[in-house]
Amino acid sequence: MAYQMTFQRYEIKYLLTRQEKERILHVMEPYMRLDDYGRSTIRNIYYDTDNYRLIRHSLEKPAYKEKLRVRSYRQVSPEDPVFVELKKKYDSVVYKRRLVLPEAEVMESFRSGKPLPDHSQIGHEIEYFRNYYKPLQPTVFLSYEREAYYALDGGDFRVTFDENILYRQHDFSLGSGAYGEALLGRGQTLMEIKTSGGIPLWMSHILSKQRIFKTSFSKYGAAYQSMMANGFQERSVRYA
Repeated sequence: MAYQMTFQRYEIKYLLTRQEKERILHVMEPYMRLDDYGRSTIRNIYYDTDNYRLIRHSLEKPAYKEKLRVRSYRQVSPEDPVFVELKKKYDSVVYKRRLVLPEAEVMESFRSGKPLPDHSQIGHEIEYFRNYYKPLQPTVFLSYEREAYYALDGGDFRVTFDENILYRQHDFSLGSGAYGEALLGRGQTLMEIKTSGGIPLWMSHILSKQRIFKTSFSKYGAAYQSMMANGFQERSVRYA
């Protein structure tokens, strides 16, 4: 399978009720279809410093922020491909650059601190990030069930629906099951619109008709805030 390695787009988020999701799916039907991944359970391991420097900065809503994660679209074994993703946001535009490597090689690189076995431009950017913020460590495991749709007109407009968003602070393995603490309320769905241009009129109309407004929601940020609210004791803070 050929994978897209770079992305530049807007990502707009909405929290939906079950009824709102069903109404939007009904309106989407003539325009969109499930993509190759279709319905999948996505697993992510987020990496951060020992004082959570990256997510702390992100929650301050700066003009520029960045994060690093390892992702799979299903439960994997050591030889299966996974994604190492460097995600940046500047002035509301999201830039994502990623590598695809076997799970065992990726996990060994992060355990040992040795560079990833990739010498591409993206590989160099990821290594620069790792060296700049080192030592990085796994801080949150996030999983969720996703339905992903693409536009039938050939454009880059995409819509995803994420449910059962769970996080945990242990068992950092993409080969493990999906379990943890819930980040959404019962019946809630996080919808994301991903596009390099505008939102189609048919989508704008249904959002306006249903009075559905965009929201600010970071899964990693919500997990960190939940950890704080539940009395998680932070490590001693050291700034570079």
